[in-house]
Amino acid sequence: MTIEELVAAARNGSTRAVGRLLSLIESDRRSEVLAVVGHHPVRTIGITGPPGAGKSTTIAVLVAAYRGQGKRVAVLAVDPSSPYSGGALLGDRIRMAAHVDDPDVLIRSVATRGHLGGLAEGVPAAIRVLGALSYDVVLIETVGVGQSEIEIAAVADPAVVVLNPGAGDAIQAAKAGLLEVADIVAINKADRDGADQTARDLHAETSAPILKIVATRNEGIAELVEAIDAHLRADDPERRAARARAQVLSLAQSALRVHPGLDGLAKRVADGELDVYSATRALLGGPDPG
Repeated sequence: MTIEELVAAARNGSTRAVGRLLSLIESDRRSEVLAVVGHHPVRTIGITGPPGAGKSTTIAVLVAAYRGQGKRVAVLAVDPSSPYSGGALLGDRIRMAAHVDDPDVLIRSVATRGHLGGLAEGVPAAIRVLGALSYDVVLIETVGVGQSEIEIAAVADPAVVVLNPGAGDAIQAAKAGLLEVADIVAINKADRDGADQTARDLHAETSAPILKIVATRNEGIAELVEAIDAHLRADDPERRAARARAQVLSLAQSALRVHPGLDGLAKRVADGELDVYSATRALLGGPDPG
């Protein structure tokens, strides 16, 4: 099937065609797919946080909440087989299994494939495809490992950071850089001891709204959805431009790592034939340093 035929089939409800399109945007045919689907804005929500915080469980109940509103929902779960997560599988992703047979819910794992950020390189393209296929909400789950998560702010608005109660958790999240991307903070498992203290600690570290939830019991989820919707309504051109800039820089950095001239320039710098400034200019397309 041509890309046009795949798009038509996907719009007619073929989940196989959707999967094929999402596979193509992870290949060298990405630009062909994007040329066909065009631009269709879609609500994109990032869910991040440290391993074990309950991100997948939170996503599962958010999916149920949006389905209750009649919305079509897609979940892009970043494949945890990246260097950042040590290759461990996220066992709690099974929580999403309740939505597997729903034709209006798509759950897709995407591989990082060595991309530097916390997201996979194909995620921005996947979001565009899903928007073109009339999904109303895209939820992105990331592995939650610190500074690399800054990239989620480039494609999602808002970014929701999920944390657990516990002594020092708020401070550790701040040190790891998670609170830098937090538009909303959700303290999951808030029925545990220390939830109130964690909320107080977080208020000292971030100005983002802080909510307490118990995802396994669906407690606080309606309030979380309200906070997400309120934040999205507050979006503006300046924030969109800032996210686009971060996205371009992140993808450019990954592209430069595999630039065919990088190794040769690095060797010349190491051998003392070239200074790093001239090498950098050459890598960015400047004049050949000779």
